[in-house]
Formats: sequence, C-alpha cells, structure tokens
Amino acid sequence: MAELQDIGAFVAVARHGGFREAARQTDSSASQLSAAVRRLEAQLGVRLLNRTTRSVAATDAGQRLLEQLSPALDAVESALDVVNGFRERPAGRLRLNVPLSAARLVLPRVLPPFMAAYPEIVLEITVDDSFVDLLRSGCDAGIRYEERMEQDMVAIPIGPRMQRFALAASPAYLQQHGWPHKPQDLLQHTCLRGRFGSGAMPPWEFEHKGRKVVIEPQGPLIVSLGAGADLMVDAALAGSGLVYLFEDWLRPYMARGELEPVLERWWPSFTGPFLYYPGRRYLPAPLRAFVDFIPGLRW
Repeated sequence: MAELQDIGAFVAVARHGGFREAARQTDSSASQLSAAVRRLEAQLGVRLLNRTTRSVAATDAGQRLLEQLSPALDAVESALDVVNGFRERPAGRLRLNVPLSAARLVLPRVLPPFMAAYPEIVLEITVDDSFVDLLRSGCDAGIRYEERMEQDMVAIPIGPRMQRFALAASPAYLQQHGWPHKPQDLLQHTCLRGRFGSGAMPPWEFEHKGRKVVIEPQGPLIVSLGAGADLMVDAALAGSGLVYLFEDWLRPYMARGELEPVLERWWPSFTGPFLYYPGRRYLPAPLRAFVDFIPGLRW
C-alpha cells in the first residue's frame, strides 16, 4: 500500500498544478514533493503527472486517481479536524478564494476583528476573479456573487446585501465633453471598459423606474476586470473617460470631488456577495469559526 504521505503529495501537486505552488501550500519543499510523487509512480507502475519546464498536469491515470482519492482524503482531514473542537480556541489554516472586489470592499471589514478574535488561525487569501473549483484549488471557501458561484454549495451572505454599479467621470472630462443625460448618450462619449479573464466584455447596464437599458460603449482603453480596475480608475481621474464600477469602489473619489457621479438615478442595484463552501457534515474548525463569525458583523 502506498504511503499516505506520498499520496498526499500527489494530490497537492495535481490540485495546485505545480510543485512550487503545492510546496508553498503544504509548507514543504518542491524537491520533497517531487520525490514523493516519483515513489508513488514507481510503486503503481504508471505515470501520474506530465511534467514540463513550465507546467505540471495530471495524466488520464492521474486524473482518475485524483477523483477517487479526493473524497477519501477530505474525509480523513475532516475526521482529524474533529480533535480541533477540543481546543480552547480553533487553530489551523483557513484558505479563501475571493475576487478583487471582495478583497477591496468586503474583507477589510471582516479580517481585522476575526484575526483579533482567533489569533491562532492563519488566513491565506487568494485573489482570483475567474470561476474557481474550490476542491481542486485546495481552498476551504470562496466569496463570489450569486451568478458566479459553483453549484451545489452552501452559501451565506457576507458584506452589504445590496450594492450598485456607479458611473463617474472627472470634472475636467465633463467640462470638456459635456454631461450625458440618458444612457444612450454614452455612445457619443469616451468610455473606459473592462474584460473578464474569459474574454467576455460585459455591457453597461442601467435601470430606472423598471426600465432597463443595456449599452455597449466604446473607448480607447480596455483592462482586465479585477487586476486592471485601478488602472481604469486612474485613467478616469486623469480625464480620459467615463468609468463604470462598484459604487463603493468609486465613492471615496466622488466624496473628494475627484470624480463626479453621472446618471446616478440610472445606477443598477444587485445582490451582494456570498461566502460559499462545500456542504460537509464536519467543517474544518477554522472555517466553522469564520462561518459563525460573519452573522455578527454589521454592514
């Protein structure tokens, strides 16, 4: 029977897509993980991982083994974590996968009081705006908006329950180009746009008194949504065009007069984000502490 440690090394490398990232996640070394995977492959007599200088990916045999092993290893981890309940305070590592908007607008209100209440829990935050398979990524939980969550997950509200998208421009831009009076006017303006990692470029949506308007604006700048959002805001501050983003993101600039709200009565509302995680009978103690902590916060 293969050593459980070698099996765990294979699962970590396969889930994280490489030895370096798996080593970082498991507090091990890439060379130790590589040796463990080689031992497992030698014992099984089959290659489990295809390795190149740039990437590591599971073979068909490795993928099938990973699918069979993951539920069993998760059950072992949950069983061992039950012991954590006998501690005075939960300890361990909590891995969260969140979009940039949550990292910027939600977690600053959550993490400081949580870390003060649970100093023995280590939080590891991965900022990622793409669709995420939590189990394959090795994360305990994620934060996403309703339409971008994985299916068959437990979800609880986190952060403000209603948010809005806002449209804004610098005073200099509006003085030079004039104010839009209705969403259709944006087709005659310079707009700063974002693109998802999938390549999709979301339209700008507006709503007023039950009437919805969808605009496909044009402009000289397209950035990746998430990582490039600050660049889009900087361009708007410099007078390069109109920016359409979370109201909470733009509100500080509007409060200082650096940006002016545009078409505010047309700003659309949407449901706030959710913390989501796999439905397990036993949650890891750090995640259980986090789940229980969230309802006590006020937004």
